[in-house]
Amino acid sequence: MNIDIDRFVDRYVAVWNESDPLARRSAVSALWAEDGVEVIESAQHRGRDEIEARITAAHDEFVRGAGFVFRSAGDATGHHDTITFTTHMVPAGGGDIAWTGRAFVVLGPDGLIRSDHQFTVPTGDTWSTVEDFLRRLAEGDPDGIAEVFAEQVDWVLDWPAEGHPAVPWIRPRSTRADVADHFRTIAEFHVPGEAAGSAARILVEGNEAVVLGDIRQTAKATGEAYTALCALHLVVEDGLITRYAVYEDSLTVAEALSGS
Repeated sequence: MNIDIDRFVDRYVAVWNESDPLARRSAVSALWAEDGVEVIESAQHRGRDEIEARITAAHDEFVRGAGFVFRSAGDATGHHDTITFTTHMVPAGGGDIAWTGRAFVVLGPDGLIRSDHQFTVPTGDTWSTVEDFLRRLAEGDPDGIAEVFAEQVDWVLDWPAEGHPAVPWIRPRSTRADVADHFRTIAEFHVPGEAAGSAARILVEGNEAVVLGDIRQTAKATGEAYTALCALHLVVEDGLITRYAVYEDSLTVAEALSGS
């Protein structure tokens, strides 16, 4: 399949947010085959006219009417003539995910969608909880982050028990209040507004998830910027994180904060 998958998904999501009718019609023609079909739980929409009408109705109800926008979850993958990816509907001004959908599309030789199957992902499932956690993490609100954790948490660290004086937040935790304190302490030791990171891959199976990515921060005490590879193993029960196992390049973090 000779196609930029991420670019394709960006175009797909953008058409649901498009407010201009003519631009929306043009985008539909550039994405779906003339006899393409979109299938949802309750209906099938065949041909570009029906698909455009379906997208227009969704836009009028959710985007123009209710103030939501659609966003890609950044998890697109595919092979041969198929692509699958997750989308979220969120308030345009920011806030919690209101709806999550999973799409599975089949492309023709011309790169246009022959069939598009959409599935609603139930609220509180593992994927949505992990996405919500990562969104809150990016926003940097410790109390908000803690809200997606259970009252009691199995907190697992790949770090010596005696710890390190330069990184006091790397220590055992067990409660939701501990989680808030953990992320609050991290913020205190770093330059505000410079925290960043990426989740290069999210893998979900049942109620377990693995997040692979990196952390990019600047130490307040030394002014040293660093990047540390990181992996998280999460267990989700009833929409809350009950196990948080973190495997990071903690040596790089300690060296940056101590100036060694």
